[in-house]
Amino acid sequence: MIPSDHFVRFYNEVFKALEEKGREHLEAYWEEIGRQQIASLGERFRKGGIKACHDYWQRIKIEENCDIEIQLTPDYLEMRMLRCPSLSKVLDSDAEPSPSYCDHCPGWVTPVMAYAGLFYVKDTGSPTEPTCYSRIYEDRKKAEAFARERGLRVLP
Repeated sequence: MIPSDHFVRFYNEVFKALEEKGREHLEAYWEEIGRQQIASLGERFRKGGIKACHDYWQRIKIEENCDIEIQLTPDYLEMRMLRCPSLSKVLDSDAEPSPSYCDHCPGWVTPVMAYAGLFYVKDTGSPTEPTCYSRIYEDRKKAEAFARERGLRVLP
């Protein structure tokens, strides 16, 4: 098994190499990861809605040692990543982070949300700051209202 310290640095270099060939190559890579995640999480999220998403990310919080605040409300699941462990490891290395590094989360999450009939609003922040913010809604109109308020967009 590849230790996460090595894996995220490898991931970063893969992102840079693919993007150098053209952004469409990097997006195709994320789409494939999205297909894999649909196979793993799609039905669970479709059947369980934002509660199933909450349960999943609560487990990820522990497994990946994320400094993240997760709040489940009747209308949405909100996640505030205070210190992303993945990007932090990239920033702690001697390699420059991929300018698109933070796009990998919406790259795989968006297809799963689309499959599950959920609506994802994400502020990826900056690839030099290991913080981000997202909400997942079951109601598109509520997601759109929030996105407009924040100057963001609903994915998908």
